[in-house]
Amino acid sequence: MNYWLVKSEPNSYSWDDLVAKGEDIWDGVRNYQARNFLREMKMSDLVYFYHSGKEKAIVGISEVAEEAFPDPQHGEWVAVRIKAKNKLKNPIPLSRLKSEDLLSEMLLIKQSRLSVMALTKSEFETILKISL
Repeated sequence: MNYWLVKSEPNSYSWDDLVAKGEDIWDGVRNYQARNFLREMKMSDLVYFYHSGKEKAIVGISEVAEEAFPDPQHGEWVAVRIKAKNKLKNPIPLSRLKSEDLLSEMLLIKQSRLSVMALTKSEFETILKISL
């Protein structure tokens, strides 16, 4: 199993939007590194959902429901389908993530503009512990 994080501005697409749909296409990614991460996603991989913009917090856990396929808007890019699993009991703000030594190498901190990124198992588990 692999672990991921996707980011979205909550005013354009929020965790609640995903929950309302149950599952949805994660498309519109136009960065080569993020695209490559989408290509690596496998069924049932776990994905943290991060609200960017003003909120800057991990708010939920989703999972990959369909592996990479051509982006419906621009077929030369790729999309995946994700489905909502659990809302975090306590959203984790970026400031809290940055204060955790075990997360110092996390791509969210090192490459903050990336919209899709891989997490290590250790990073995923550390984030989960913080959310409890």
